[in-house]
Amino acid sequence: MRSFLKSDVLDKLKEKLRSFLDGVEETIEEKKVILVDPSKLQGGEPEISLRTIGLFSDILEEPIAELVHALMYMNETNKDKKEEDKEPIEFYLSTYGGSADDMFALYDIMKDIQKRTEIHTVGVGKVMSAGVPLLACGTKGKRKIAKNCRVMIHSVSAGNHGNIHDLVNELEAVEELQKMYINCLVEETKMTKSQLKKMLKRKVNVYLSAEQAIELGIADEIL
Repeated sequence: MRSFLKSDVLDKLKEKLRSFLDGVEETIEEKKVILVDPSKLQGGEPEISLRTIGLFSDILEEPIAELVHALMYMNETNKDKKEEDKEPIEFYLSTYGGSADDMFALYDIMKDIQKRTEIHTVGVGKVMSAGVPLLACGTKGKRKIAKNCRVMIHSVSAGNHGNIHDLVNELEAVEELQKMYINCLVEETKMTKSQLKKMLKRKVNVYLSAEQAIELGIADEIL
C-alpha cells in the first residue's frame, strides 16, 4: 500500500531533521582540539607558558599524529627567539609500546625539532618496547625517569599469514625493522650492538629498573 504525507507534516519532519543535523554539527565542533599559544592570548603575557605534552597510551597512528602536531607547533613558537630565550618542551611518556612504524614517525620528528628546541623526556609508570627509543631520544642530560618506572626491551614482533613468498618477504621486513630498532637504541644510549643483540637473543622480555635504565644510558636521572 502506498501512502502520501501531507505538506504540513512533511515540513515538520524536515524541520526536525534540520534540528537534528544542527545538533550533530555542534557536537562535532565541540570535539575539535585547538592548540593556542598562551603568549598571544588577549590580556597580556601569561605568568606560566605551558609547554608539556604526554603519551599515556599505546603507540598508534592517532595519538602520534596529535603529538607531532603539538611538537611542531611548540617548536614554531621558538622560531624567532634568541637562543637563550628558547623554551624547551616537556614530554611525559607512559606506554606498553605499539606500532614501530608510528614510533619511528615520532622519533624522526623529535630529532628534527631538537635542532631548534630541546625536548625533555620523562618516563613514568612504564616505558616498554617501542616506547624506549622515545624516552632515550630526548635531549641528552634532560631525560628523566620516575623511581618506580619499569622499562622493557624485547624483539620486534609481527603476525602474518599468506603464501610462502609473502611470508618470506614479511620476514625480511621484520628483520630490517629489528635492525632499525637496534641502531636507534645504540645511537641514543650507552648500549652496544652486541649487548643489545645478546639481550634480544634471550627471546624474553628484558625488564629494567629506573637505575638500570640510567646505567644503560636510556635516561639521565631519577625524577
